Amino acid sequence: MQRFDRWLGSPWRRSVLAALAGALPMFAFPAPSLWWFAYVALVPWILLARCAPTGRRAVCDGWFGGLGFMLAVHHWLLPSLHVFTLVLAALLGALWGPWGWLVRRFLAGLPSPGRCAAALVVLPSGWLAVELVRSWQGLGGPWGMLGASQWQVAPALRLASVGGVWLLSFLVVAVNVAVTVLVAVRAARVPALAGLVATAAATSAAWVWAPRPDVDGHVRIAVVQPGLVDGTESGQRRFDREEQLTRSLVGQHVDLVVWGESSVGFDLTQRPDLARRIAALSREVGADVLVNVDARRADRPGIYKSSVLVGPNGPTGDRYDKMRLVPFGEYIPARSVLGWATSVGKAAGEDRRRGSEQVVMDVGHGLRVGPLVCFETAFPDMSRHLARDGAGVLLAQSSTSTFQHSWAPEQHASLGALRAAETGRPMVHATLTGVSAVYGPSGQRVGPWLGTDASTTEVYDVPTAHGVTPYVRYGDWPVHAALLVLAAFCVTQGARALRPRRSAPAPSAPPARTVRASPARHGH
Repeated sequence: MQRFDRWLGSPWRRSVLAALAGALPMFAFPAPSLWWFAYVALVPWILLARCAPTGRRAVCDGWFGGLGFMLAVHHWLLPSLHVFTLVLAALLGALWGPWGWLVRRFLAGLPSPGRCAAALVVLPSGWLAVELVRSWQGLGGPWGMLGASQWQVAPALRLASVGGVWLLSFLVVAVNVAVTVLVAVRAARVPALAGLVATAAATSAAWVWAPRPDVDGHVRIAVVQPGLVDGTESGQRRFDREEQLTRSLVGQHVDLVVWGESSVGFDLTQRPDLARRIAALSREVGADVLVNVDARRADRPGIYKSSVLVGPNGPTGDRYDKMRLVPFGEYIPARSVLGWATSVGKAAGEDRRRGSEQVVMDVGHGLRVGPLVCFETAFPDMSRHLARDGAGVLLAQSSTSTFQHSWAPEQHASLGALRAAETGRPMVHATLTGVSAVYGPSGQRVGPWLGTDASTTEVYDVPTAHGVTPYVRYGDWPVHAALLVLAAFCVTQGARALRPRRSAPAPSAPPARTVRASPARHGH
C-alpha cells in the first residue's frame, strides 16, 4: 500500500489515472446491457479526488477526469478534428475542476455522517452545474450527458418525463457518491444506504404516480434511408436513390414520408425540376414528403440546412431552418481566432446560417409534426418547446455518414428515446446512412433500427398520444434546484469565512509597578 501511495504521489501518474477514471462512464453508453455500469463508473474518480493531498490537487484531478470523460464521449471526432479534439477536451474538462474540489471538501479524510449526507446532494448538484455550462451550444452542446446512458431503462424513462435527462444525471451521480461512501467511509454507511433507498423510492414513485401518455391513435410514417453514396455528383445520385426508394412506398397507405438530413443538395426554388419530382412522389404515395435541403438560399445570403415540406402541388411553404449548428462541423466559433482548425481537420470552410424560430408543420390527416435537424436532438429544451407548441410527433433529420462504423450513430439514435419520454410524444429519427429509429411516447422502441449499412425504406406504425408531462409543464426544475443547493453552499461557506473569530483570553500577569530610584544612584 505504501508503494502504491508513493506511485500515486507523482503528479503525472495521478493525472493519467484521473483521465482514465473519467473515461470509464463511456462504457455505459454504447452497450444497452451495461446501463447499470453508469451507477458505479464514477467511483474510482471520486475516490481519487477524495484522497487528493491538497485542494489544488483535487481541482487537477477533476480537470483531468473531465478531460478523459470528454475525450471518451467524443473520441469518434478524432478522424475529423485530429489534435484539436484533445484541445477541446482539455478546455471543457476544466469545468470539472471545481467539482473535484467539492469531492475533497465533503469526502476527504474521515467525513462525518452529516458531511456524507450533504455530499449526496451537493456533489450531484455540482455535476448538473457542469452539464448546464457545457450544454451551451457554443461549447459543444449537451452531447453525452451522464443521464443519457439510461435511455433503455423503463423506470429511468419514466423519471425523464418528470425531470428530463437532468434528473437522471442527478440520480446517477448520487448513487455513485453513495457507493463511494459505502466503500470508503464505514462510519457513514447509514446515510449512504439512506441515499440509495431514497433513489429507489424516487424511481418507484415516478413509476407509479408520474402521468403516463394517453395513446390516442397511430400514424404510418415512412423513413427513407439511401445509405452511403460515394463518388462525383453524389448529391444527384443520392437524390435519385431516395426517389427510387420512395416510389416503392406506393400502395402502403403512409401518412408522411421522411428523408434524412442534407437529402437534397440544391435549393428547390433554383431547381424547380427537383421540386416537381418530389411533388410527383407525393401524389403517387399519397402523403407529404419532408426533405432536408442543405444549400445556398436564393432569397437570402448564406447556406442553410432546412426541413422543407413538399406536398402534391410542390413545396407547401412550411420550412424550418436549423437553429443550433454543430461547432466546427457547421461553423467555427470565433473564426478569426480558431480558423486554423480548418488546416488540421475537416472543420467547416464556411459558416452556415442559423434559423430564428422553431416551426410546427401541419401535414394533414390531423397530424402536426415538429422537425429537428441532427445535433438539435441533443437539446431537451427544443423538443419540449415543440411539444408545448402542439407537435404530435417529433421528427429528427440526421446524417452521420462522416462517422460510420463508430458509436456515434447509435448514440445519436438513442437520444430519441429520451426526447420522446420527456415530452410524451413519439420521436422519428431518420438518417441518410443509419442508424434510423422510432420511439413511442413513453420512449419505447417501435419497430426495427435501420443499421449504418442499410439502404432501404421502413414504414412504422407510430403511436400518438396527448397530455402534458411534468417535464414539459415545469421545465428544467432539477437544474434550478441544483443551482439553489450550490448557492446555499456558497452562502454557508462565505458566512463561515466572514464570521469573526473569538479572541482567546489575554494571559493573566501581575500589574506593572513603578520603582523610584534613590537619589544616590543619580549621583546626588
